[in-house]
Parts: sequence; structure tokens; C-alpha cells
Amino acid sequence: MTTRVGVFGLLGSGNLGNDGSLEAVLGFLRAEHPDAAVTAFCGGPDVVQARYGVPAVRLNWYSDEYRTAVGVRAIATKALGKLVDLVRTALWVRRQHVVIVPGMGVLEATLPLRPWGFPYSLFLLSLLGRLFGTKVALVSVGADRITMPATRFLVRQAAQLAAYRSYRDELSRSAMAGMGVRTAGDGVYPDLAFALPTPVADEDPRAVGVGVMAYYGGNDDRARGEEIYRSYVDSLTEFVRYLVADGRPVRLFIGDRADLAVVDEIVATVDSPLVTAEPPGSLGELMTAMAGVGTVVATRYHNVLCALKAGKPTVAMGYAKKNDVLMAEMGLGEFCQEARSVDVPRLIAQFEELESRAPELKATLDERNEGNKQRLKSQFAVLSSILFPISEAR
Repeated sequence: MTTRVGVFGLLGSGNLGNDGSLEAVLGFLRAEHPDAAVTAFCGGPDVVQARYGVPAVRLNWYSDEYRTAVGVRAIATKALGKLVDLVRTALWVRRQHVVIVPGMGVLEATLPLRPWGFPYSLFLLSLLGRLFGTKVALVSVGADRITMPATRFLVRQAAQLAAYRSYRDELSRSAMAGMGVRTAGDGVYPDLAFALPTPVADEDPRAVGVGVMAYYGGNDDRARGEEIYRSYVDSLTEFVRYLVADGRPVRLFIGDRADLAVVDEIVATVDSPLVTAEPPGSLGELMTAMAGVGTVVATRYHNVLCALKAGKPTVAMGYAKKNDVLMAEMGLGEFCQEARSVDVPRLIAQFEELESRAPELKATLDERNEGNKQRLKSQFAVLSSILFPISEAR
């Protein structure tokens, strides 16, 4: 009997990290379970189908689900969409034997998030999985303590109802335990992107990769979002000017389509042929581009991860604890700052120390990357034993 496997999430929506997690899971399925029939319920079905060859349908019936509804008609249409999505999700889940949520920060709210957006969709998935006997697996997902009551409830229930849970770090598991989820049997494994092939490229040791983000703070910062954004972009621009003044080639990287505005502003403001940007189409392409620079300074979690995976000494200007945890796990915990309040002189000092210790740090990264690769192989073996094979047809 053919096992029907669904993949679920904000996939194909422009976030390279999310799509990299999907790519890692598809690699596992195609290598270990080549006869499985895979479909996707996702944010960007056209992208997922064209890029990965996976039949896909849209996660939400209402196309403007993740925009703030303005006006009676938009609010009514959005509310109707919730009911339509209940039926659509039920029909899709019922057809699957297994649904995998591949990585992503699906159990966190470190960036602005509304409870009736993705948290509601994830709750529906886990609830319907229980009702229809479909095994829902949250694989190497990110989590954090959530203070908003509605979001907290939906995320906690979504996690509790899943048949399998693993987290990408101990911080995530502890956060879910703190929110009342029984985590004793849950595993901690590296982010799924560490299972992707390690890129190879000709390196320019003087080139610096700078990963930018359209950063407006988190849920608690909505009133100060523009102020936080302006401070972050100005600080990043000042750092790029420092690099250019030293004659360094600077390559700007993104992790989401939303980041392109920051790239355009820095390129226009610095106005130097040393500053270039070639937005990648996938996480693999981003890793390959990063493999061509000597060092990296980045903000988005998966920009930082790609740099570390590519063996690049890295400074993380993080927006959440997960960035600090990742850096510490990879042996670079001292090279961190907060994106909310970047200290440029300190950033320059960190960067200069990073370069002076490059051989030592690269050796550490090689060792940690190999360990992550082996741990993910162990997780895929666990998934195969728990989720496959399905012995009885529906």
C-alpha cells in the first residue's frame, strides 16, 4: 500500500529557511521512503509544485489571510475563510496517513503574529489529525514562551495533540514544558537545514557577507516598529560603510522577500561598486553564495545557520534567544548582539576579533557540523520507525 504523506506549513511563501526545512524532509522521504505519495498544504503551492515537484494546495482559502483586514467586507470575508479552511483542512488531513511539519518556528511568536493566522491553522491540523487518525509530526521545530493568551492556547494545544514532537534546541523544549506540554518523550535535534548538502565555492577571504532583515521588533514592539526598523537599518548601513572604507567587497543576503527593501536602501545609501546583492531563490543557493565569502554578519536565524553550515566565522545580530542558542551550540556564543539595539563600535570589534581567530573557529565549526549531520540521521531513523510503514489502508 502506498503511504500518503503530507507536508504542512508556510512553505513556498518567500521564506528561505522554511523552504530549506522542506527540502531536507523531502530528501529524507525520497531516500528512505521513495514510494510515499507526498502532497503539500502550504502558503505558496505554485512555488512548491514548480520547485520541488510536489502536488500542493493553498493553506488558506482567503488570499489576504496574513494582511490586516480593513473594512466590514474584508473582516467578514476573513471570518468566512476560517470556516472554509476548517472544511478544506479536514478533507486534506483525512486523505493523509502522516503529516510532517518540517522545522520552522511554528511554536514561537518572536516576530509579530496574530493568533487566528498560522497558530489557528496549526491547531486545526493537530486536532483533525487526532480525529481522523492521521499521525501529525512536528519535526525539529522552534518554540518559545508565548505571553498572548489566545496564541499561547492554540500553540500549546497544537503541540499537545501532535503524535510526534522534536525541537531544534533545548530552549524550545523547555519553553513548551513551561507552557504545560508534556515533553518527557520529546527529542532535541539540530535544525533540519543542517541535513542539506554542504556547499562548495571559491572563497574570497576579504569578502564579507551581510545578512539583512526587515526587522520591526516582536509582538510587544508594534507601537515602536518603525523606530526599531530605522535604528537597525541605520546601524547596518554604518557597518557596511566601515567595510567599504576598508576596501572590502560586501555581499548582501536576505532570508525572505520582505528583506529586499533593506537591501535596496543600503545599496542606494552606500553607493559603492563594492556592495552587491544577488537574492537567492533557495536556501541551498544562499549557502553556496555564503561559501564564497570569508566572514558573515547576519540577523535572520537561517542566514546565521547557513553561514555556520558553510563553515564561516559569523557574528549574529539576533532578534530572539534562538539566535544566541544556535551560536553557542556552534561554539561562537561570544559573537552575538541584539538587532533591537546594535552597538556598531562593538560590532566592528567583534568582526575584527572574528577574523583574527578564523582558523580556530573554522575548525570548531567543522566539528559541530559533522555532529549535527549525524544527529539528524538518527532523527530520520526514529521517524521511519514511528511513522512508517502504515500497515492498514483507510
